[in-house]
Amino acid sequence: MFRYVTWPILAILFLSTLDAVAYCQQNSEVSSVANKEVGVPLVHSQLVVPQTSILEASFPVVDVHTHFFVKGRHDADLLERYVEMMDRNNIALCVSLDATLFKRLDEHCNFLWSKYRDRFVVFANMDFQGEGQADRPATWSCNQPDFVRKIVEKLKGSHRDGTISGLKFFKDFGLRYRNSDGSLIAIDDPRWEPIWAVCGELGLPVIMHTADPSAFFEPITPSNERFFELNVHPNWSFAAPEFPTRKELHAARNRVIAKHSKTTFIAAHLGNDAEDLAELSGWLENYPNLVVEFASRINELGRQPYTARRFFEKFQDRILFGTDGPWPEVRLRIYWRFLESWDEYFDYSEKQPAPQGDWRIYGLGLDPSILRKIYSANAARIIPGVHEKLSKFQKANTRRAPGENVP
Repeated sequence: MFRYVTWPILAILFLSTLDAVAYCQQNSEVSSVANKEVGVPLVHSQLVVPQTSILEASFPVVDVHTHFFVKGRHDADLLERYVEMMDRNNIALCVSLDATLFKRLDEHCNFLWSKYRDRFVVFANMDFQGEGQADRPATWSCNQPDFVRKIVEKLKGSHRDGTISGLKFFKDFGLRYRNSDGSLIAIDDPRWEPIWAVCGELGLPVIMHTADPSAFFEPITPSNERFFELNVHPNWSFAAPEFPTRKELHAARNRVIAKHSKTTFIAAHLGNDAEDLAELSGWLENYPNLVVEFASRINELGRQPYTARRFFEKFQDRILFGTDGPWPEVRLRIYWRFLESWDEYFDYSEKQPAPQGDWRIYGLGLDPSILRKIYSANAARIIPGVHEKLSKFQKANTRRAPGENVP
């Protein structure tokens, strides 16, 4: 049929094709700008499957990863609302990781404990910069000769008076904190040895956020599975050559864990290796003093439900519950749905577009015996002060039979 097309018609077709290409390019550019700002909402699914509404956890919960200063900024109204939400959702207590030694320890404890001492325990953290100038690392507290000694003494005193239950290291440790000469501080630098050692002596677990998701160490291109997220937050990218690789950061952390076998280490966010549960399993098998928590990682776990369920079954005594909150109540209830139901293909966040990857997740349908451990029993065994406060909560809250929400 095309042999009868005349040249004028071919010219029209050619020009129309050019217009179409230009249109696609133009809209691609517009789309790219829009994506850079807000991402792309997931399409509305036509899938018809059972949907489970779980309004509270089936067992009392200990949330081992919250930030009531870093995120909450010591907002008294937020604290009141959140405790009410904890009551509705069967959250016995939260671990706040924001008690900076010397700088904010007393203030943070007073904020949480003035009314709710039995609902919170506190982990300390360290101010590496202190009063030093941001552009002159030589002036930072961490580069002064008495820094480690002061930290060790403060940890001993705070443990003795029952103020702290552990020590937190943020991801800047290894990625942004610097030596006097401007080079990045190494996680396994020998100068930190006394800190790891004293935490082991005192029974204070160390929760460490090391590295970040693997996509954050890859170039920000459309083929990156976290492309939209990294466009919105380009400072979350560590793909530049000035940063250590993710593998190097994990190896440095693991050397510390191996060397200090008497110290319990909590790998925050599943050790930032939720994309490779086989590798994470290897770490847990190699280091008996390592446990993990999965704050802000149900997005990763829920897209590999078979592998994730086997992981939870195998390491049920080594996994702690965490959220990285305070979050809205709808986010908490997604956690209950993810852990307890067999639901399929649902949103892992109340936010649209999805904030941590453009996909949906599947529930794990964990057995009640595993849920009990992950929700609170493991934390009560590992974190000082949790067992006593959890017991008080359980005695005061007998409103329903344990596990009645489990499908």
